[in-house]
Order: sequence, then structure tokens, then C-alpha cells
Amino acid sequence: MQSQNPMIADFVKLANAAAGTFAGMSREARDSARERMKEALGGLDFVSREEFDGVKDMAALAREKVDVLEAKLAALEAKLSEKG
Repeated sequence: MQSQNPMIADFVKLANAAAGTFAGMSREARDSARERMKEALGGLDFVSREEFDGVKDMAALAREKVDVLEAKLAALEAKLSEKG
């Protein structure tokens, strides 16, 4: 049910406009703060999540290969000690 009072209608329009302006200002402030943080931290040597995950996967694979090679080496050393 809409009010027929033009003063109330104007107040509602004003409130809606203020809410939209506030939302825009908060969005702009958030984006500006994000950009300032990127600039401030830009000189530091951070890696992206994708780069970190890639290196982490490579390290896990290397650990698995080392475990396999250590087992093979232990088996070869055992054979040598039996012969000698």
C-alpha cells in the first residue's frame, strides 16, 4: 500500500538514494583500500595461491620419488652386504 502523502514519498525517495549512495561509497572505499594494499605489498615477494599449490605438488612428488629411490638403495645395499 503506497502512501498518498508526497512528503513521505519524497522522504522514501531520499532514503533510497542515500542508501544507494552509501552502498556505492562503501564499494569504492573497499576497492580503494584493496588497491592501496596491493601497492603497499607489491614490493614484497609474495606468491600467488596457484604458484604455491604448484610448488607444493612438485615437492610432494619429489618426496615420493625419494622414498622409492631410498627403498631401492636399501635393497641394493642389502644385496651387496649378502655377497660381501
